[in-house]
Formats: sequence, C-alpha cells, structure tokens
Amino acid sequence: MTENDKKTLAKDPDGLLTYEYIANHIGTVDDDMPYLVDNMIGVDASGQFLASAARYLHAIDPIRHSTAIDTLIAAAIDRDRERRYIGSLLQGIWGDDYESRVDELNATDNNFRRIYKRLHPHGM
Repeated sequence: MTENDKKTLAKDPDGLLTYEYIANHIGTVDDDMPYLVDNMIGVDASGQFLASAARYLHAIDPIRHSTAIDTLIAAAIDRDRERRYIGSLLQGIWGDDYESRVDELNATDNNFRRIYKRLHPHGM
C-alpha cells in the first residue's frame, strides 16, 4: 500500500473506497489490514461497509482474517443503531444453521451475543 493510496483512502466519505480497496487487493493487503480496518471504522458511520467487509473477509479466509473480522463486526454493531446491516452477519458469519445453535453461540461468541440481543431483545 502506497502513501498515495493512504491519502486517497483518508478521504473516503463512507467506507466504500476502503471496502473496494480491500476487495481489489485481497491477496496483497494482509500487512495493511489493521490500517484498512481502522480507516473503515473511522469513516463508516452507518456500519454498512463494516458489515460487508466482515462478510467478505469471512468468505475469503475466516481464520487468516479473524482479527479483522471480529473488529469489523464489533464496530458494525456499534454503528448500526437502526439494525439495517448487522442482521446479515448472523447467517453470513455463523452459517445457515445459526438459529439451531443460538444458546451455544451466545455462550461462546460475544459479537454473536451482542447482535442477537440487539435483534431479539426479548428472545434471550
């Protein structure tokens, strides 16, 4: 990642430019991922691209990108006050069968618990 890339991404108005940069450079951005995640957190006020980036990185390699995914999910939860984007994370991160594992996931995964509680406040 060049200094020019960083200058361009610093002007990202909502996270889309940073998301696109990650997607377009996925094989070469591992060392820059902390910067990219921090940049996205700094500019994505709604949580839309935070959630999208978490799902994308999970689809690419959930183990290699686990730290970035966890950080992006936590930030998406904080930003998505209207619950427009975090619901997609349940199936996208924890799988189609997440509903059958709610108790297990609530007990073992803080991000899952936070999302589930936000979406189902009376269901816990």
